[in-house]
Amino acid sequence: SLDTVWDVERYGKLLEVGGGKERMTAHWNEVGWPTAMESMSDEDKQAKVKELHLRKTDIFMDFINQKKIPLRPGVLRVIDEAIAAGLKLAVCSTSNENAVRNLVQTLMGPERAAKFQIFAGDMVQKKKPAPDVYLMAVDSMELNKSKCVIVEDSGIGLGAALAAEISCIVTKSSYTAGEDFTGANLIVEELGDDATDGVTLETLAGLLEKAPTA
Repeated sequence: SLDTVWDVERYGKLLEVGGGKERMTAHWNEVGWPTAMESMSDEDKQAKVKELHLRKTDIFMDFINQKKIPLRPGVLRVIDEAIAAGLKLAVCSTSNENAVRNLVQTLMGPERAAKFQIFAGDMVQKKKPAPDVYLMAVDSMELNKSKCVIVEDSGIGLGAALAAEISCIVTKSSYTAGEDFTGANLIVEELGDDATDGVTLETLAGLLEKAPTA
């Protein structure tokens, strides 16, 4: 037994750490390792953490396949606007690469998924709030940072965007609503299913010339 429970409040706090394996390690470094693992070497602990994270990812992918994890309001609408405008799209995540690909494929559909490039998991050594995953996307896709907009939902994600010097809109989540998003170009509760009062491509384009929030 791991004798470990993450409630909503605890998980929200752990989201300040980028990466699932890194969150597990940070948690147990703080509260103490489970009895079954405390005598292990650091190398064996990390091997066990990797094993547990792979199991967690399998469960998460089952939830995705069962459509138990919905997309947030407005995501598909904004993506469809971007595809119609011929814009380049990417997902840059600290989550497991296979899980991210499965989520995009299953919840957005294969036609939308084909328009995305995925940068996730251990593709970079330093995870958010380091800017590495965003810089990798910029370099790989040959993008101009001054013409890019990042949509984030966490403080560490915003930190990565700021460090990459790319404009960023933050959509608050239930886990991150209380975080400090100073520096974001725009902060909203959600993208919104209705284009009349939600975020649009015009909104995002306007961020490229808008000063960050104080």
